[in-house]
Parts: sequence; structure tokens; C-alpha cells
Amino acid sequence: MDNEKYKKLVLFLGGLVLLAGCSFPGLASNQSENTVAITGGITTERQIIAGMVAGMIEHYTDNQTTIINNLGSQNINHEAMMNGDADISGTNYTGTDITTTLRLPAEKDPDKALEIVQKEFKERYNEEWLDTYGFDNTYVFLVRRDTAEKYDLEKVSDLEDVADNLTVGADRAWMTREGDGYPGFIEEYGFEFDSILPMQIGLVYDAVAANRMDVVLGYSTDGRIASYDLVMLDDDRNYFPPYDASPTIDGKLAESDPEVKDALERLTGKIDTETMQKLNYQSDNNLVEPTIVAERFLDQNGYFEEEE
Repeated sequence: MDNEKYKKLVLFLGGLVLLAGCSFPGLASNQSENTVAITGGITTERQIIAGMVAGMIEHYTDNQTTIINNLGSQNINHEAMMNGDADISGTNYTGTDITTTLRLPAEKDPDKALEIVQKEFKERYNEEWLDTYGFDNTYVFLVRRDTAEKYDLEKVSDLEDVADNLTVGADRAWMTREGDGYPGFIEEYGFEFDSILPMQIGLVYDAVAANRMDVVLGYSTDGRIASYDLVMLDDDRNYFPPYDASPTIDGKLAESDPEVKDALERLTGKIDTETMQKLNYQSDNNLVEPTIVAERFLDQNGYFEEEE
């Protein structure tokens, strides 16, 4: 190796060492001791829930809060918790963490799925995974109302007879993912689509509403379902695993400041799928800031103060 290449290699490796010792920029490492850092995310839903978590903590405890948005994936969200840059993950989904974070086989029973993540997160990461908020943000096949009426579509298995007439758009990752992806779908339902195209998940709603797609795979709590009056097809073979949403709390925080955990447990079972869809709609369709949506929701419900 010549001297010039050797110098470049040394500089590159040195940069990696420096990066390995860094926290996520601007996160909890710079916060005061009584400030609780909460991960939000890049989705409307995660940002709304993070706002609720912050509101409950500030209402019921003496802590201040800061919300960390723009974490692009669950892996990054998990790293923020593991590195101590965040104290609370505002929204974790059972189905996502079982297969991605824990790398375990998908579990279709909601109660068993919750039991798995609560046990494994406690043992592996010393994190308290609380009971679900009450909503399940799972995958769902969506069609326009005119398409549903034309082909008499109510459930996913109804698509089999017209699969060769429809253009389908689905999340790129779902097309090849094992467990709850397209290969498993074909095996479970016994048919495949003649025309199915990989897309970014955020674009599927506009695509089906604009007649560029006949069927798309989206998320059950997305506010654009109501915006575009889309019809959700029933997963009649229960193929998709549950994606029940819960917060997770760093074990040290849960032990040292139990009031934080108590505050969040007041939200257990208080947000069903329909409610979450409406909250997302307020932000996605009416362009209300997620934190404002969260604040209004908590205020309208009196911060669930009746829960003792």
C-alpha cells in the first residue's frame, strides 16, 4: 500500500473511532437531571404520542421534558434508548420489535406478543414495556370506495377473484420481508397479484386516491384513510401480526421516579385505533401540529385525572 492510501485509511478509521464514542447530536446527554427525553419519530403518529407522553409527565410530575423527533427508524430509536440519549420511547409496536429488535419469529396472538416484548425488553435492555395505549397500527389493504363497490370487496380474500385486474402498491420492505411480508402472504392466502409495485409507504395513500393504484397496503391508523374515504379490507385470515402500541421506559428511570411510570399508565387502553386515526387526521389533513393535537386530546380528557 502506498503512503497516500495509508494516510487516507488511517484518517478514515480514526473517524470511525470518534463516531463510535459519540451520542446522537442534541439529545438527552445535554439535558439537566430533571429533564426527561422522549423519542418521537418521523411519523405523525409517533410525534402525537410523544406529545401526549410529555404532557402527562409534566402534568403529574415535577420533571420537564424534551422530545426527540426525526429518528428515521426503529433501530435508531432503540439505539437512542440504549445509549442513554433518551429516557422514554413514546411509541413501540409489538410486531415491529419482535421481528426487528428482538429478531424473534412473528407472533400473531396480541396477548402473547405483549408478553414476549415485556419479558425480553426487561431482561435484555432493562426497559419497562407498558401495556398498550389501546390501538393496533397494523398493515391493512386499502381500496377506494368505488373499487370496493365495483368488485364487492370487504375482506382480503375477496381480492383473489380479481387479483389479475388490479394494480397493487405496497411498502418496499414488505415485498421481501419474512414473517409478515409478501412471500408469507402468498402462502397464507393462496394467491398473488399479477401487478404489484414496491413503493414508499408514505406515497401509497395519494397513489390509490389519484387512481394510480387500485389497491395499496397501508397502516390502519393513518389519518389519510379518512381523508380519502378509503375502505379497509378485513384481514380475514389474520395474517398480519399485531402492532399494538406502548411506551417503553428506561428501567433506571422507572425505579428512581415511579411517578413517571404512573403518569403514563393513565394512558393505558385510552386510545383505540379509531381514535388514533382521527388524531392523525387532524395533523395530516387539517395540518395541526402534532404537539397541539396531543395537547388538545389530553385537555379534552382532563389528563385522565379520574384514574387513581
